[in-house]
Amino acid sequence: MIDIGTLVNFHGVRGEVKILSSSDFTNERFAVGKTVTINNETYTITRYRKHKNFHMLTFDGVKNLNDVEHLKGHTVYQALDAIDIELPEGQYHYEDIIGCEVINLDNNETLGEVTSIIPTGSKDVFVVSDKYMIPNVDDFIKLIDIERKRIEIEPIEGLLDL
Repeated sequence: MIDIGTLVNFHGVRGEVKILSSSDFTNERFAVGKTVTINNETYTITRYRKHKNFHMLTFDGVKNLNDVEHLKGHTVYQALDAIDIELPEGQYHYEDIIGCEVINLDNNETLGEVTSIIPTGSKDVFVVSDKYMIPNVDDFIKLIDIERKRIEIEPIEGLLDL
């Protein structure tokens, strides 16, 4: 199972939930018929729409807010193989990047590991040990080795300043 978001709130009284995504390919992950697990309970998605920065879901068997309000604040999980998307060379799934060790090639220092990814619309930003923010740009990222869980960077001046 992989973390694909957090159930942050509800919309209306009919049990529609508001998800803040922490994943990629949200249109596929939240598609009608897909299943998610929240608080060790599995739900099948019957309706999906986007509203601002949130993903609004309705689940099979959920009739009203009372059926889901105990889920607020819980992480939303999905089976690792729930979606099957072939990526072009040089592109990766979030779950492949998160956990990679980041090395500064200027001094061979380990900066930490990628703890999350911020999607920006153009290039994602890798959050490293909740300390550094490294844009996924060829100017900085020199190597992504998924098998070795290693990312090598050449930072520009100021990129690593805290």
